[in-house]
Amino acid sequence: EAEAEIYTLSSDSWRKVVISMESLRGYEPNIGTICDVWGPFKFYNGALHALAFTVGYSFILYFDISDESFHEIMMPRNHFDSQTTNFTKLAVYKGLPADFVFVHNDGYERGERILCHIWVMEKYGVAKSWTRKFVIPMEWVWIGHFFGCTNNGELLIKNATGLVSIDPESQNQNILAIEDANWVAFSANSMESLVLLDGGK
Repeated sequence: EAEAEIYTLSSDSWRKVVISMESLRGYEPNIGTICDVWGPFKFYNGALHALAFTVGYSFILYFDISDESFHEIMMPRNHFDSQTTNFTKLAVYKGLPADFVFVHNDGYERGERILCHIWVMEKYGVAKSWTRKFVIPMEWVWIGHFFGCTNNGELLIKNATGLVSIDPESQNQNILAIEDANWVAFSANSMESLVLLDGGK
């Protein structure tokens, strides 16, 4: 079982719900017990998403806000390609769920010690729609230095030059005019809303 805490704006209150994990049977037999979940959860399509792992399987574990239930989306079998993985993170790429896999580049040149594989789920919820769109060579990137994507699909990364954006198609790097980027811890996409956080009081 999993326990979730849910906050309701209208009543300004928290409540706990216990959610059965029996529905997480997976698309493969004997998927096994979840041994690790990598957050933070990303909000997309009315649900919170994070990478989860069992022995031999990796998948997206998501919590549907509307019916307060957990579900899963399997990752492609060749997700890591048996490479030495530095880290992997979920993000939204041009409005679609994506997984960014940073692996060691053994044959690096010009200081390019990491390869970033960008996997995009082109049809939400369909495991077979995962497609590897780009492989980008770059300098060393720590797990806490990748902040996701801009709305136009540029990667936000902190490296030796500071906070930069990288176009995955052209691989051009743009140094952002932000002084002392050490305070940056995470990024989030925002959208306009008519909801009043104080309940209209």
